[in-house]
Amino acid sequence: MNKVEGLHHLAISTADMKGQIEFFTEKLGMELQALYWMHGVENTKHCFLRLNDESSIAFVHNPDIEKIASTIGQTHAGNAGANSAPGTMQHLAFKVRNDAELYAMRDRLRSKGIPVLGPVEHGLCRSIYFAGLENMTLEFAYSSEPINNQAWVDPEVVALLGISADELARYRTPADYTGQGGKVPQPGADAPGPHMTNYPEGAYAHIISIPDEVVLNMVDSSPPVVI
Repeated sequence: MNKVEGLHHLAISTADMKGQIEFFTEKLGMELQALYWMHGVENTKHCFLRLNDESSIAFVHNPDIEKIASTIGQTHAGNAGANSAPGTMQHLAFKVRNDAELYAMRDRLRSKGIPVLGPVEHGLCRSIYFAGLENMTLEFAYSSEPINNQAWVDPEVVALLGISADELARYRTPADYTGQGGKVPQPGADAPGPHMTNYPEGAYAHIISIPDEVVLNMVDSSPPVVI
């Protein structure tokens, strides 16, 4: 069974937290859900903007982020058909329910001075495209029915990627996995990975060696305002 049920949050670094909150609330109509000091991260602010009751867009800000340069074609694509570095976000697509909502969002954006391309009919979805702050490329889209992976997996692309028939069958229907009640031990820093990076020397190996029961309660999880 697929245990991944949807997006909880996507965290994006920003040099302008207030500007992003203004853009996503005023231009896109999302509600500010949370704004607080990021747990366990020094001098860093965290905010959540509501997509629905279980999904959010999050932003992370600290003064050091402001010193990192954005370079189109490297850190950011600049549009939904351009390149960015491997592992970076090329564009971000938000879901709407139907054609009426798609056009309503286009009207909202254009009424606030934001150019919008589309709708573009892709067959598996219909989309509009526009720019966000800090060179983000954004999209609204909807699908009228679930994507059929028999119709939308191109044999030519499969062959070019060197995907065998057995691999394709496995990708279409991943093997089920039964959890072991959280009893699988933590791999070490020498495990195949991938591994998280950008820690001081030796810090990562130490962090992943901390017992799980300690990690669970290592930050103050109470909200900043008592209600």
